[in-house]
Amino acid sequence: MPAPSPTLNPPLPIRDGISPSYLWLPEGQWPDLLTFLTSHFSDVEESTWIARLAKNEVVDIHGNVLQKNSPAKRGMCIFYYREIDDETPIPFEAHILHQDEHLLVVDKPHFLPVIPGGRFLQETLLVRLKRQTGLQHLSPIHRLDRETAGVMLFSHNPETRGKYQSLFQQRTISKIYHALAPALPPENFPLTYRSRMVDGASFFIMQETPGEANSETFIEIAKCHGDFNLYQLSPVTGKKHQLRLHMSSLGAPIVNDSFYPVALPCKGDDFSAPLQLLAKSITFTDPISGESRTFTSQRELDVSQLRR
Repeated sequence: MPAPSPTLNPPLPIRDGISPSYLWLPEGQWPDLLTFLTSHFSDVEESTWIARLAKNEVVDIHGNVLQKNSPAKRGMCIFYYREIDDETPIPFEAHILHQDEHLLVVDKPHFLPVIPGGRFLQETLLVRLKRQTGLQHLSPIHRLDRETAGVMLFSHNPETRGKYQSLFQQRTISKIYHALAPALPPENFPLTYRSRMVDGASFFIMQETPGEANSETFIEIAKCHGDFNLYQLSPVTGKKHQLRLHMSSLGAPIVNDSFYPVALPCKGDDFSAPLQLLAKSITFTDPISGESRTFTSQRELDVSQLRR
């Protein structure tokens, strides 16, 4: 479960950049809290929960410390700290491009997830930035895949967060991506690619289907590298994996894409072949100051990947 909404007033503090997780107990009957925890979190050892409970790190919504024999009732809200043993370090760093009273803008590396999830907790951009900056209300205001590098915007002022989120919801932000992919006939560009995207058979991929388009990307050739091009991609919509799927559908899958056109076996912690997709810049009119703002990644795609 993600970090709680501010309206829940989490009774546990942020610890080492990690906000407490929370869970509303579902319908069911359990003799005690430990039984619920071990049955609900089947991948967490009972001894782990016993240790957390002994350290007073599981509490209810009022901050009351819970024990292993505490009652477990439907509708309870419990708070706890998520932990991952032996988390693999990700050997790449983000760079802060800008900070003001509302925004933190960073240049994200490849392979670093933005928020905790799955096998990633400490090795995520959000947790690293909280530890680095001390900004406890830090929250991403748009998405960027773990595999994609580049410009990422965070809000750290809850009072103004909605104003910046609305820029993405209203599509008033201009984003430019760079991608290395096989060369397509130059006479076909620039072009606007539209398609209808829906969830694929596997939860982690998308697919195209007949019907009214719900995704749109403007594509140009920025530079030629023999059998490959550096493409400049300007998404009009923001569907999950939109750029990756659109380039693959055109017959030019992005270099080192392990999802499109075919989902390959998980590469685990192999960092040798980063996806050659970079969120190069973001431009928008600031909703508070009214000024035009552009933030640009200092990173460049690795042309040496083309020889692999």
